[in-house]
Amino acid sequence: MKPYPPAPWNMHGSLWLSVFRLPEDVDERHPAGQYGVALVSYEEPSPLTYHELLVARTTKDAAGKGAVTITDIWVDSPTSQAGGRELWAIPKQLCDFDMESSFRGPVTSTDWTALVERRPIVDASFTDVSRAAPRVPFTGRVIQPGIDEHPETANVLMKGSAKALPCRARWSFASDGPLAFLGQARQLGSFRMSSFRLAFD
Repeated sequence: MKPYPPAPWNMHGSLWLSVFRLPEDVDERHPAGQYGVALVSYEEPSPLTYHELLVARTTKDAAGKGAVTITDIWVDSPTSQAGGRELWAIPKQLCDFDMESSFRGPVTSTDWTALVERRPIVDASFTDVSRAAPRVPFTGRVIQPGIDEHPETANVLMKGSAKALPCRARWSFASDGPLAFLGQARQLGSFRMSSFRLAFD
């Protein structure tokens, strides 16, 4: 019996995302282009509750439609790590997170830190009013090249709804960390998805 839930995963929580433009190729996995960098809190009644940091670049599926490929991702749940790698070829690694939110009227302020081996690799802070937004639907597709646990390319559909609005965001990437290359990227915009409901299949 697998230690993780079967697909689809029907997830609930909040996401903070900024879009960056990388001006030049870094390596084979990180060509120049547009990237999304997100911090996610998966909460009850999700089948798994955990935190996540991910980097995804824009791409196209076989039909030429827009999609993303996750290039870098960390979670604080070994169960989520195993499921992501084996079900969808998502190359999840483990790290630790500190997250704290405060509220003043409709405004939410949130601070995040992601740490690998007790060393911060990302610090980020956000201010938003997404909790006051109307709920809207969204869909997306993830194309993941094969990895050891899932050799075939995975084609994943995401579908759900959320309260989403632009937000203020500040990111700091450790110069000696795995995301140091984003220090040269230009931040284009940011938003928060509050109280999302997401089917990941």
